[in-house]
Amino acid sequence: MTTAQTQEFDVQPTPLALLLLGREADPRSERGVECPGDLPSPSDPDLVERARAAKAKLGDKVFVLGHHYQRDEVIQFADVTGDSFKLARDAAARPQAEYIVFCGVHFMAESADILTGDDQKVVLPDLAAGCSMADMATAEQVAECWDVLTEAGIAEQVVPVSYMNSSADIKAFTGKHGGTICTSSNAKRALDWAFEHGEKVLFLPDQHLGRNTAVRDMGMSLEDCVVYNPHKPNGGLTAEELRAAKMILWRGHCSVHGRFSLDSVNEVRERIPGVNVLVHPECRHEVVAAADHVGSTEYIIKTLEAAPAGSKWAIGTELNLVRRLANRFASEDKEIVFLDRTVCFCSTMNRIDLPHLVWALESLAEGSLVNRIEVDKETEAFAKLALERMLALP
Repeated sequence: MTTAQTQEFDVQPTPLALLLLGREADPRSERGVECPGDLPSPSDPDLVERARAAKAKLGDKVFVLGHHYQRDEVIQFADVTGDSFKLARDAAARPQAEYIVFCGVHFMAESADILTGDDQKVVLPDLAAGCSMADMATAEQVAECWDVLTEAGIAEQVVPVSYMNSSADIKAFTGKHGGTICTSSNAKRALDWAFEHGEKVLFLPDQHLGRNTAVRDMGMSLEDCVVYNPHKPNGGLTAEELRAAKMILWRGHCSVHGRFSLDSVNEVRERIPGVNVLVHPECRHEVVAAADHVGSTEYIIKTLEAAPAGSKWAIGTELNLVRRLANRFASEDKEIVFLDRTVCFCSTMNRIDLPHLVWALESLAEGSLVNRIEVDKETEAFAKLALERMLALP
């Protein structure tokens, strides 16, 4: 790994990042780690039938959401599949469902709780299913960043824009400070809106989506962007650098998309002549610049649906989805491969496995509410304000 690559991933561990296993909890973290109760054995041959039986017993009382990055063994039980925001909206459109079982990660379940009714209960089968990107921006760190911007005399010019892949606390901060949320598909619309309301944007927590949108879609230069590192004094930036910047990017990234490199693109082009490279905008800027197509998870799926038979595609996104798409379109003679030779599942998404899902469904069927995700009312109010600003975007 080069020095530049090492610096790219030089995110110092915080206590919350060390809570990967165990039975403790850190209130500063957007993810919990405690999973009470005994799980079924992963070798139990009856797991599929047990899941079906528990889901059938619950009937309309339960609505199961499955993110595109989930395992096949889990996604088969989803009533709807999609990206994080689509699933949260789908949950809100099912007011008759008492239980929303979210097969995804913690911030997604939080968003579902924010958008659903007070009488609906959101359940995450494994509380340790967090998101490393979301965990790279804590409420305390972002508050300190705002203090730095205030001291530099620019806070009043800054509009925060937070990616959907963020904790409820960060969404609430965004709403409280006049900002909006964005997804990977509407990031440009969100930034256009933000620059109509301010001169600068604080983009949280994924630096790559912010940079790619600003440079690729809005015509800014790389020099218009600076990276705020929460592990350095004043974010590692001078007041002059902050005043000169248009985009203040939080030093966060997706552990899956961040590992794709320009070498990956060059290698697959040599290996598969005529291949189309299709990547997610969470990838690094040089990867996005070298790709043929760039877009959200839903964009990737729709592009492959519309692709002609016999076409060849290298996809830069999570492996569960790439493998599922390869199997889906094999009969149409579409060759679909993972962009990198190195297998790369999202480790936290993969924590939702069949034993956890069976345990959650059977517990609910027996009248026991487990692993509920509940956002406090004040946080919910400001987070919902930010989400509603996004929904109102033209």
